[in-house]
Amino acid sequence: MSGILDGKRILITGVLTESSIAFHTAKLAQEQGAEIILTAFPRPTLTERVAKKLPKPTKVIELDVTNDEHLARLADVVGEELGGLDGVVHSIGFAPQDALGGNFLNTPFESVATAMHVSAYSLKSLTMACLPLMQNGGSVVGLTFDAQFAWPQYDWMGPAKAALEATSRYIARDLGKQNIRCNLISAGPLGSMAAKSIPGFGELASVWDTRSPLEWDLKDPEPAGRGVVALLSDWFPKTTGEIIHVDGGLHAIGA
Repeated sequence: MSGILDGKRILITGVLTESSIAFHTAKLAQEQGAEIILTAFPRPTLTERVAKKLPKPTKVIELDVTNDEHLARLADVVGEELGGLDGVVHSIGFAPQDALGGNFLNTPFESVATAMHVSAYSLKSLTMACLPLMQNGGSVVGLTFDAQFAWPQYDWMGPAKAALEATSRYIARDLGKQNIRCNLISAGPLGSMAAKSIPGFGELASVWDTRSPLEWDLKDPEPAGRGVVALLSDWFPKTTGEIIHVDGGLHAIGA
């Protein structure tokens, strides 16, 4: 039986550890028949080491999504390797420490600007850098953490994710005529490297212990990875500008 990504060529960002959603997305994508390429920053060697644990070998290229030179050469580098692209996974987010952990009211704009650039604007930057390779349409999938609410300790990453969600909708609007879909997976909390950088992450994650209808496992990124792979596939051909929740159902529960 063929996989749902047979023949697809996918660029995946954010593979840092085996505990990341991006790693499980890459693993599942390969298992479902895709040919993939990974990007990494600031330590490509770290991603190369983790990539050895994937089912098949894959190339890792350096990409800083805030660096115009990196973005300008991306299409040429990826084109030489894959010939084109059918999908892009945006799994990138960063905020300086003074923008997290209860410091919301005291965070300087410089730190806020960094969080917005890396975590939200980069979805547009990455998509446009890859656009020349997506001549037959394709699917862009990003990762968010439900920006409808103010979460404990999350601080300026909340507005950054809200900006990411809005950016996805505008990309969906402007690239739909080229048959390019843009959607997001809103995942529940996971014990990834990104989560560990948030002071007081345990307080945030504990909300799922009492309110999630489905049991939520902080150590299992595969459900979110499955959601990403599904959106990359042709099984959602007319879905764009959407946010799919893979959070155990907590988004639907008031209290």
